[in-house]
Amino acid sequence: MTTYPGSCHCGAISLTLTSEKQPEEMRVGRCACSFCRRHGARTMGDPTGSVEFRSAPDALSRYRFGLGITDYLLCARCGTYVGAVMPEENGAIGIVNVNALDIRDTFDAAPPLHHYDGEDEARRRSRRRKFWMPATVIA
Repeated sequence: MTTYPGSCHCGAISLTLTSEKQPEEMRVGRCACSFCRRHGARTMGDPTGSVEFRSAPDALSRYRFGLGITDYLLCARCGTYVGAVMPEENGAIGIVNVNALDIRDTFDAAPPLHHYDGEDEARRRSRRRKFWMPATVIA
C-alpha cells in the first residue's frame, strides 16, 4: 500500500489516500452536477484502498444537497472541496477530490464527465459502493 497525502489550500484539512494502485491506474472522473462543476472537481475512489480526512478545529464544513445522503467536505477557511463521505451501516465510504492531493498534476486534467441525473437513493448508493472507498473523518 502507498499513501498519497494532500490538503486544502490553507492546510487546515489534510487527507491521506491509501491505495495499492499507482496514480496512472486510478479511475478519475468528473461529475456533471452543478456543485462539482463549479468546484472543478476531479474525483476518484479505490474500493480496495481508504481515505482519511483530518481537520483543524472548526475548519471542516459539511454540505449536503440533492438526495441529502452525502457530506461534501469543504474547508471553512479557504473553501477548498477535498472530498465526500456517505454514511453506511458498516462505516462511511468516500471519494477524494484529486485536486487536493499533492500528486494532482499526475491525473488527467479533463477526465470523463459523468451524468447521474435521475438516480434514486438506492441506485446511487449501489453505484457508490462499487467505486468509493472506506473513509474516516477526524475533526
